[in-house]
Amino acid sequence: MTPLEMLAVLVAGMAAGTINTVVGSGTLITFPVLLAFGLPPVTANVSNTIGLVPGSISGVIGYRRELSGQGARLARLGVASLVGGLIGAVLLLRLPEGAFAAIVPVLIILALILVVVQPRLSRWVARRREQDAAPEHGGPVLFGAVCATGVYGGYFGAAQGVLLMGLLGVFVHDDLQRLNAVKNVLALIVNAVAAVFFLVVAEVSWEAVALIAVGSIIGGQIGARVGRKLPPAVLRGVIVVVGLVAVARMLLG
Repeated sequence: MTPLEMLAVLVAGMAAGTINTVVGSGTLITFPVLLAFGLPPVTANVSNTIGLVPGSISGVIGYRRELSGQGARLARLGVASLVGGLIGAVLLLRLPEGAFAAIVPVLIILALILVVVQPRLSRWVARRREQDAAPEHGGPVLFGAVCATGVYGGYFGAAQGVLLMGLLGVFVHDDLQRLNAVKNVLALIVNAVAAVFFLVVAEVSWEAVALIAVGSIIGGQIGARVGRKLPPAVLRGVIVVVGLVAVARMLLG
């Protein structure tokens, strides 16, 4: 990479770390940047997943106060995320690269739709809370849904945080900031188990990994401290624009 490209990947990592901690769509920033600089789609996705793990750890540390008293919940749902993330990672490397190139534009579009409807989803979750309709424990339905989200996250991962927040908000009765802390841990588990698998069997661009890792660590702390103050409409707008560019880049070659 040229120095300018390295700077762009570093900044993209910072943005992704911030966004992942606050909302959960950071891959829609880093993945298109890696594609634009010539990495093959699967290598870009693998390198992106590994690079974002340190940022996920940073975000979890930033939300550590909200994790107090949630050990049993994390243990139960963490198993679902671990199993799902491993399945998704295996699928990424077992399926032909052509399948990934064909599937990912659809996944990105679905992720963008989730990002756009996230405010409406949040309002719906808030209404359920006012009606006291959300159960205290998610039960087997939430376990299965978190596992399925883990499969998606291990395969690609964009907006898995949005999916997790929607599920947790519906099935668990708790403060949303505490649920966001749980979301960060579950996303970390998915990314970490996929990253360990990729380290053993996949082709990795270590230059991209290092730049994204450094940027995402900084971004994770920004997200935990001041990210909640970012204008939501601006943040969603940036994500949508970058995501559409990624789709166009993959479809047009």
